[in-house]
Amino acid sequence: MYRSTTEKGPTGWNQTREEVAVTRVTASTLFFTVKPSGSTQAPKEVFSGNDWSRARDVNGTETVVNRPLFFPLSPGKTWDVAYTEQNPNKNHKWEKLDTKYTVVGWEPIDVPAGKFRALKVESEGRWQAELAPGQSVIQGAQANDSGTTMITEVQKTASKETSGRTYKAFWYVPEVKRWVKSVEEYYSSGGVRSERYTQELESFTAAGKSRD
Repeated sequence: MYRSTTEKGPTGWNQTREEVAVTRVTASTLFFTVKPSGSTQAPKEVFSGNDWSRARDVNGTETVVNRPLFFPLSPGKTWDVAYTEQNPNKNHKWEKLDTKYTVVGWEPIDVPAGKFRALKVESEGRWQAELAPGQSVIQGAQANDSGTTMITEVQKTASKETSGRTYKAFWYVPEVKRWVKSVEEYYSSGGVRSERYTQELESFTAAGKSRD
């Protein structure tokens, strides 16, 4: 079970707990379920690459958008994930992400599930996007001899490019066969962190044995 913490902006904060269970493994794919702790709803069934990579449709093609691990892992190993997506949402005409991952090395780590010797993976990335043109409506009141008149003005905004950075870290433990902690941070064009997602292992079961 993982404890997940989400931080958005200076005041947005919430914490949840999720149970992650691997149900089937093939030569290229991991099938697993995710369920909020204590929920009576059926778990969500998900799949990923067998290195826990995440892929989704980008411009009509299944594309890897996140690869925290790339087996076999060894200190000094590097790999890249890069893609450009057209019209990812109503605000962006396109988005480009370029991320480099590096296996830093072994280090001890302490999480709620206990103390582990983990292989740390770090990534630094840059994102670029073109903001779609739009318009905003401004309303105000103007007083004259005839009384007060409401004025509505439509202002158009031109498309422009913006960019920022990302930082991620994963502490992989072979005994768990997944990371015991992860941190993902996103920075705006002004260098200010806009989002941070932290995941820590609280307990796990492996080969019939549990650890809390």
